Amino acid sequence: MELDGVITAVLAGTMFRVKLRNATGHEVLAHISGKMRKKFIRLVIGDAVKIEMSPYDMDKARIVYRIG
Repeated sequence: MELDGVITAVLAGTMFRVKLRNATGHEVLAHISGKMRKKFIRLVIGDAVKIEMSPYDMDKARIVYRIG
């Protein structure tokens, strides 16, 4: 599943807290995808991101694109 969210916290080890932009406002723990890590894309609090998550584990996700 692909969803949009906003970074709310920067954690150690390239991990981030992301608040989803849907009606529930659920917060997930996300890490950077390999392509973003390879291209040295920097993320800060307040950035809008696109994330991918599995329908089986709704607490973890992978950040695949920075929107702004």
